[in-house]
Amino acid sequence: MSTNTQFNYITYGSKAHAGQVIQLLAHVCGQFLDKPHEQRPTPVCIWGMHGIGKTELIRDFALSKGYEFVYIAPAQFEEMGDLLGMPRIEQADGVAGTKFVAPDWVPHKAGPGIFLIDDVNRADDRILRGIMQLLQNYELVSWRFPPGWLIVLTANPDGGDYSVTTMDDAMLTRMMHLTMEFEVKAWAKWAEQSGIDPRGIDFILTYPEIVTGTRTTPRSLVQFFRSLEGITDLKQELDLVKILADGCLDAETTVAFITFINMDMDQVVAPEEILNAPLFKIVEERVKALVDGKTKRMDILSVIMTRLTNYLLYSKEELTDKAFDNIKAFILLPFIPNDLRLAMAQELVASDKKSLKRLYSIPEIGKLILTKM
Repeated sequence: MSTNTQFNYITYGSKAHAGQVIQLLAHVCGQFLDKPHEQRPTPVCIWGMHGIGKTELIRDFALSKGYEFVYIAPAQFEEMGDLLGMPRIEQADGVAGTKFVAPDWVPHKAGPGIFLIDDVNRADDRILRGIMQLLQNYELVSWRFPPGWLIVLTANPDGGDYSVTTMDDAMLTRMMHLTMEFEVKAWAKWAEQSGIDPRGIDFILTYPEIVTGTRTTPRSLVQFFRSLEGITDLKQELDLVKILADGCLDAETTVAFITFINMDMDQVVAPEEILNAPLFKIVEERVKALVDGKTKRMDILSVIMTRLTNYLLYSKEELTDKAFDNIKAFILLPFIPNDLRLAMAQELVASDKKSLKRLYSIPEIGKLILTKM
């Protein structure tokens, strides 16, 4: 259990970023879903502040694995019948008895599948008590989940300003817990894969501190960045951009984004420009102008390097010889500090891509990596 003393927020399990949450889910699914297993997996409860993407992460994980995916939000359940199903009289060996017909949200075919109980502690106490048997045995009264399913839950922190129902130890001990936190580089990897506007990714990498968890959350930022699609020149449409930002974010974040645009920070060199440049010298001059002026802008350099690293790691294609030559020229730029150079090189050579492991063949890079091992 961990507590935020400012708001008295209470969560459970290790603190983890999105990649580590996926790692845990993959481990549990590998144990119980990807091969026949007689035991039911222990349900996994992912705690975290609103808007950090817990629900989307679980859904995207299930879809990426080709699993079935079913979602319920028990806060919407008004009566126990919404959870248990409807009773009916059945005859068995000449004796009449009451059985409950499973609600339509109960999976009917074998998995592998993930069953998400979203915002579980926003349900009222009666519903929570009813869910306990489902967590323990994957069944309720008269019906049972088919094999091959994992129950995953999400929950908001307790003890603060969230409207939640406290779960007692009897319920908590029926689950495995993890607390998801926002981590800017993990978010940027997801955003790159999800096609989020690159100008938005650059903004968050430059100012990660603006993700406050109140009105400005990863979810509201994504809503804003998606609203920018189709606006080619943000500076020319500044009034519209401000209206869109005010509709999604807090005032401080809107001011920061407008400043970001006015400083031409949305013109950061994109990964594709670096990889596809027919003459790298032109790219070098652009990067140098951004980061190596009278004031060293290591923050801008870090943004460029993070986005380039993410692009290389998650692109499905191997590098062409020309693209590799451009990467080599970029990573050896003289104004890049060795700590940033090393961090980028280590992450790239750890990839399964053969073309990225060629970085070991660059004497300066190979020597730098080996001396730090």
